[in-house]
Parts: sequence; structure tokens; C-alpha cells
Amino acid sequence: MAAAQAVEEMRSRVVLGEFGVRNVHTTDFPGNYAGYDDAWDQDRFEKNFRVDVVHMDENSLEFDMVGIDAAIANAFRRILLAEVPTMAVEKVLVYNNTSIVQDEILAHRLGLIPILADPRLFEYRNQGDEEGTEIDTLQFRLQVRCTRNPHAAKDSSDPNELYVNHKVYTRHMTWVPLGNQADVFPEGTIRPVHDDILIAQLRPGQEIDLLMHCVKGIGKDHAKFSPVATASYRLLPDITLLEPVEGEAAEELSQCFSPGVIEVQEVQGKKVARVANPRLDTFSREIFRNEKLKKVVRLARVRDHYIFSVESTGVLPPDVLVSEAIKVLMGKCRRFLDELDAVQMD
Repeated sequence: MAAAQAVEEMRSRVVLGEFGVRNVHTTDFPGNYAGYDDAWDQDRFEKNFRVDVVHMDENSLEFDMVGIDAAIANAFRRILLAEVPTMAVEKVLVYNNTSIVQDEILAHRLGLIPILADPRLFEYRNQGDEEGTEIDTLQFRLQVRCTRNPHAAKDSSDPNELYVNHKVYTRHMTWVPLGNQADVFPEGTIRPVHDDILIAQLRPGQEIDLLMHCVKGIGKDHAKFSPVATASYRLLPDITLLEPVEGEAAEELSQCFSPGVIEVQEVQGKKVARVANPRLDTFSREIFRNEKLKKVVRLARVRDHYIFSVESTGVLPPDVLVSEAIKVLMGKCRRFLDELDAVQMD
């Protein structure tokens, strides 16, 4: 019985010890365990696999993906980071820049500004094309000149009062439609995601005058095309109390974990600790610093339960980014199958 429990733990849990981590590698491949049928079975996979949306708002999404291997989870994360396309500034035509920000640094800052435009409505620009068209390019103009405020108080030292347009923000970027873009996209729909990103600071007499070309690209080519601020996953925590913890020890135990993980209840006049919500734990392993309590708790993670956190830059809603990442992954699988068919035909 103990041997069977040890095997099951090895197959399904990553165990965190005081001085190391056990069962790190996946071992449930065919033939590794006697009595287990670990051969791939589509019906079994479809039965065990599920996706649970835990939280979603305008820019962030948290969901559980259960029943997959780490390789698939990590592939999904990497696709979100590097292979879902967006629109970003690629070329900057500088007509005049007398600010203290060099042209190259200014162009780099402009490239990192997220542009609110659905990349699915645009095509990739062909390599070598110098001039963009309405189907593959967005154009923005930035023209700001700093002047003195004639109505400022003589004894004022506040730049906000002394100068006009001394801070250049993304709100100063003006969309210049190409071709029929003005008919396709309503006014105000093509713009930077945030209008309060500071681009540069000016002083009287200084000016920035430039034209930007935005193209479609992926984060694998440059980080400015990445559609997410963060895309990460972690395994679901699994915390087990190996024996009852009562009295002052229960309070002490709750202090060793993140708030909400351990709950202290009154049972027949005694304080008793129980695991309330292990999902909230960050696994600081503070419990291992307590000599009395470290032997009454087992810390582990569920091997095939992944908690994904996706934070969009605002270019597309996070649920759309996830669906686009799934499409990219499906395309990779189709190309792989086509390659296998081609090899078999040869």
C-alpha cells in the first residue's frame, strides 16, 4: 500500500522539501510503471483535459489548464510572448528633433508604445518594400513645439506653469490614414493604447517633428511586437497537514503561509488549523524555518494543473490573445503533420 502511494505521488506531485525538490521530471511515459497504461489515448486526454477561467477583466486573465504536460504549457506561454502578432512602430522619419533625446533613443521609445489596432485586419509587409500601403502600414505624425507661457507668474518655477507643451505624450501622436483606412476604421479607433505615456521633455524653442510607420510583426523578431506585458504559469499548490495542529501551534502555522491559505477554526473550544485555499500560497517555504511545525506539513504541487496568468498590453483583450495563441499552436501541429506525411510519401 505504501509503495503504491509512493508511486502515485511520484507520478502526480512535485514535492518541495527543506533542502530540495523531488519528482521534478515527468515519469509517466509508457512502460515506466508496471500496472499503468500510459500510452497516449485521445479519449482519456479529452476526458481529463479542461480549462477553467478564474478571473478576467479588460487587460488580465487568469485561468487553469488541467491535464497537459509541461512541454505543452510552456509552448503555449512562449507563443503568447513571441508569436502572436501586433502592430508597432518600425520606421521613424525624423524631420526635426532639437530635444535632448537622440534620434535613435527617441525612435526606440516610440517603438515600444503599444498601438491600439487589431493586427488581424492587416497583412505582413513584404521584405524589401520601402513604401507601405493601407493593408500593411499605419502612419502616425508627431509634431510638438515647446513655447513659454506668457501668462505665467514672474516668480513661478514650476515648468507646468512656465512652459506650453514641455512634455510630449502619446496623446500628441496623430493618426494619418493611408488609402481607404479612414473609411474602414472609425475615427479614434486607431491610436496608442495609453494617451499618457511620456515620450520626451522639451524646453522653449525645442521641437519634435517626425512621421512613424507601424507594421505587423511578432515578438520573436522584436520585443516591441509582444502583445503581453506578462504571460506566466505556475503549478497548483497542494498543502497537506500530516497530523492535527491545535492551539497556539495553529496560529503559528497560519503565519507561515500567505494570507488565506491556512484557516484557524474553533472546534469544541480548541483552535484547529485547516488548509483553506492552497491556491493563494506562493511557497515561500517559511514553514521549514519552524522546527516544531516543519514535519507536520507536506508541500507539493499538482504536476498537470497549470495556473496561467496573462496580462495584455491593451492591444487586444486577453481572451482574444489566448484564442490567437491556440490558433498558432494548431498551425504548428498541422505543419508538423504535413511534414510527416511528406516524409512517408518520399
